Amino acid sequence: MLTHGEDVEAHALKQRGWTISAIARHLGRDRKTVRAYLNGQRAPGVRRSSRPDSLEPFVTYLRLRFADDPHVWASALYDEVRRLGYPQSYPSFVRQVRTAGLRPHCEACHGVKGRDTIEIEHPPGEEIQWDWFERRNAPWGATAYVLLGTLPHSGRIRGVFAEKMDQAHLVEAMDAVLRRLGGTARVWRTDRLATVIVPGTAEVQASFAPVAKHYEATIEPCPPRRGNRKGSVESSVRFCSGRWWRTMTAQTPEEAQRSLDVFLATIGDERERRSPDGERTTVGELADAEPLLALPPAPFPATTEVERVVADNATIAYQGNRYSVPPGLGGTTLVVRHRLGASTVDVVARSGAVLVTHRLAPAGSGALVRSTEHRAALEAAVLSSFTTARPCDKKANRPPGHEALAEAARLLGPIGAEPIVDLFVYDEIAGGGR
Repeated sequence: MLTHGEDVEAHALKQRGWTISAIARHLGRDRKTVRAYLNGQRAPGVRRSSRPDSLEPFVTYLRLRFADDPHVWASALYDEVRRLGYPQSYPSFVRQVRTAGLRPHCEACHGVKGRDTIEIEHPPGEEIQWDWFERRNAPWGATAYVLLGTLPHSGRIRGVFAEKMDQAHLVEAMDAVLRRLGGTARVWRTDRLATVIVPGTAEVQASFAPVAKHYEATIEPCPPRRGNRKGSVESSVRFCSGRWWRTMTAQTPEEAQRSLDVFLATIGDERERRSPDGERTTVGELADAEPLLALPPAPFPATTEVERVVADNATIAYQGNRYSVPPGLGGTTLVVRHRLGASTVDVVARSGAVLVTHRLAPAGSGALVRSTEHRAALEAAVLSSFTTARPCDKKANRPPGHEALAEAARLLGPIGAEPIVDLFVYDEIAGGGR
């Protein structure tokens, strides 16, 4: 094996007109070795194995099989070549197939990693990119769903926690993100979310079209297998994951939302950027200069529904607050229904009946909203359960009473009757009368 230095020297000497024998004597190498390197048959720094290639007899067969099915499993091919006489183990077979590059490249199935990329020009205020940021096992014991919205021109990010990822909660989170950004871009770019795009097509869902009209935005789905097209929000997901989520100390969704807002408004907006003129600036300065469209006064009137379990104090939790329900429903599951933009929230039974309508408290304020009727009914229920009697003496002697003994005798029947002893009969049986 020639080193990289010897290979360079051998090629230089050949350019000067040296013969292969002279180069071999000069390097102290075999002539056949030098000839192989000069002809490009061997690469410097790569030692050729002295053992014969056990895969060589099967290469033609494997090429034909890959032509039949480029995605055939290596384990299935291994079963076939084993029957044909291949002597090595399965790991050796996989390594040899990979080294030989026998499996053909399939562009349709190849991911975006390793492809050529280029920065896409995004005019100010032209586009906002959306994506979900999902993390299981959140500190509060549930899955965290965070919708991120990114302005690719400036790089400004805003995010909002959502209860679920259905369409109603998506609309609610989108409106909250846009309010934090202070406006909306002309184009909304998403991946192929089933709540936005009809699966398998590029058509907008009929139920989502009114949402886009409400905000005067245009929906642009990413083309199939073009994840880099929304690379700004993908980068935002990585940024929030590494810089915020991994070090977050919040224990509730409300605390996490406040932490995320502060993080994005400080560290997120303080990141350095280059302006179109090449001057040094920050994300916040670029974003403040972006011309965004004004938002409608109220969000799109979607209706969200979530299930909640009634606590012992006859309340249910919703968006960081608690709302009262009639007493006697502790442990049951009710539905909280809210129409975006409305100032009230409904608590609905499983049957669909509205149990109570409360005014909506500011999200995350920790308020307890309890109606006068519910307070009076709960106080009456609690007070009626109180007693002034002394506790029972659990160590006192209380044998079964007459009624209990009579019932036991009835259950036992003749078996439980007291035996009657007749001494005359006993004497007669014992032979005393003889």
